[in-house]
Amino acid sequence: MRFLLDAEQRAFAASLDAMLTAADTPSVVRDWSRGEHTRGRALWSRLADADVFALAVPEEYGGLGPRPVELAVAFVELGRHAVPGPLVETVAAAALLAALDDTGPAKRLLPALASGESAATLATGPYALDADMADVRLTVAARDAELRLAPPPGRPHPSLDPARRLFAPAHGGELLAAGPQVAEAVAHGLTWGRLAAAAQCLGVGLALLDRTVAYVGQRTQFGVPIGSFQAVKHHLADAKIALEFARPLLFGAALTMAPADVAAAKVTASEAAYATARTALQLHGAIGYTAEYDLSLWLTKARALHTAWGGPQECRALVLSGGDRRW
Repeated sequence: MRFLLDAEQRAFAASLDAMLTAADTPSVVRDWSRGEHTRGRALWSRLADADVFALAVPEEYGGLGPRPVELAVAFVELGRHAVPGPLVETVAAAALLAALDDTGPAKRLLPALASGESAATLATGPYALDADMADVRLTVAARDAELRLAPPPGRPHPSLDPARRLFAPAHGGELLAAGPQVAEAVAHGLTWGRLAAAAQCLGVGLALLDRTVAYVGQRTQFGVPIGSFQAVKHHLADAKIALEFARPLLFGAALTMAPADVAAAKVTASEAAYATARTALQLHGAIGYTAEYDLSLWLTKARALHTAWGGPQECRALVLSGGDRRW
């Protein structure tokens, strides 16, 4: 099957690419890594003005969604430019809130998420991403089947990606929902978060490939660009094939939103991005290891996203189970 974007979707991607190119995202990422969120918040507002967050919020709560295909288009560009922040978490939180039986929390919290006035993080395990800047901090207690609005967190914990700041969620907080509806809503939010993460992975991989192709065309050895060497061409061709194989899986999953399809997209896109990161690091040589070099911003993100929102083993198990597949 072929999944081609229409003219409006391509224009949306191009507009985001132009905006993020002008925003100098590497500088924003480095500020974010130090806990300085001023420029990141300003970029968040511009993304909201472009209706990025509204794509995951139903119309009755001030959004444009649900529009998963357009969301995937947007998150490819966010990954391509290494935009920091709880982007995926805000999408997952919005989907979770919209899926609750009780519409009270959705009416209260979703309009601000759609407009960009608020950012959200969602903790279903030991850590919450960027909980220091998120206005809406959702925590899920699986044992008690409870969804809570958590208080501010403590200190950050080490992370593979310095721009992905991890915090242990604070205990207590306001109870928003309880019972079987919580598990069902969390599963719905997880599917949306996994789709956004898969799209982000694809964008990260594409950026790494583009930067590496440019680099090997400039770096010379034995008097010629290293990009002319057959072995280098083979490495880059393998990366290109892996990323292009992930693209139709991503947009196919966005059309069905079946958990198994989304899991297939996530494992394929994350492994393609991770393999491209290894190729990029090898072909850049020692300079690729330096944190001062912009390539490192995408390398660390590829590593972190490889296991975020479902690692390869978990996603493969879901794919093999065939749960809810619609192709």
